[in-house]
Amino acid sequence: MIRMVVKRLLIGVFVMWGAASLIFLIVRAAPGDPASVLLGPDADREQIRQLHATLGLDRPLHEQYVTYLGDVLRLDFGESHRLGRPAMDAVLERFPATLELTLTATTVAVVAGLLLGLLAGARPGGRTDRVVSAVTIALQSFPTFWVGIMGVLLFALTLRLLPSSGVGTPQHMVLPALTMALPFIAIVARLARSSVTETMREPYVVTARSKGLTEPQILLGHALRNSLVPVVTIVGLQMGALLGGAVIVENVFAWPGLGSLVVDAVANRDYAVVQGVTLLIAGAVTVLNLVADLLCAQLDPRIRMEAAA
Repeated sequence: MIRMVVKRLLIGVFVMWGAASLIFLIVRAAPGDPASVLLGPDADREQIRQLHATLGLDRPLHEQYVTYLGDVLRLDFGESHRLGRPAMDAVLERFPATLELTLTATTVAVVAGLLLGLLAGARPGGRTDRVVSAVTIALQSFPTFWVGIMGVLLFALTLRLLPSSGVGTPQHMVLPALTMALPFIAIVARLARSSVTETMREPYVVTARSKGLTEPQILLGHALRNSLVPVVTIVGLQMGALLGGAVIVENVFAWPGLGSLVVDAVANRDYAVVQGVTLLIAGAVTVLNLVADLLCAQLDPRIRMEAAA
């Protein structure tokens, strides 16, 4: 187990280095000059040149890169001159709202997806299976931003059941969390359905039936546990996608998380904030994948044996 943890941590180091390098190159390759954006259209060449020197943008790219990596290793993620504060402070201030939304959406997706997967996998090819398959295909077909806008139009503006934006009450969480959860529900349901279908054909399930166990007991006692391993794996991967994809949903519902922060940072060429958000999400994904691997090892003894070998 320790070997597996060490291996995953080493992989995580390379992931963080790759994310840091990639975002460094992307933000500098994007059109637009941070100094011109900060100073405005009335700035002259000398003012822009001085700000370039202050920001370190007048140096060769490789020197900027080495300095940037050295600062990251010292946990110095730079100053946001637009906000007038350390970039990571601004990112960490917004991160709890994004994390809360992501965890809520993940919980809804896992519970609903497992339930649908168990119902569909219990009788493959039956009416319930066909209905669940059609629903999951539909859930994955609609773009997230379109689902969010339709949710606002229907539940907030037409029926007036839920608020359209903002925070403050549990009702504010419903629309953004469901918007993020719907395609995730489809992924979990289809994965659980496949796993349950395979499990129900195993010899030990036939033995359990011969001993008089009911179908609900077999589903909950045998099929559910075996279906959790692939679900836990996909949850670890998908939560990272949710953290990154929350940018769209948060802007639709005016949720005060990383979404509006990173959009404003990109529009204003705030390199430090964009890099800080990217590194934080990359670190969160690395940790989530490690947790998912450890949970899978606890659920499946074969994984523990492979890790110990």
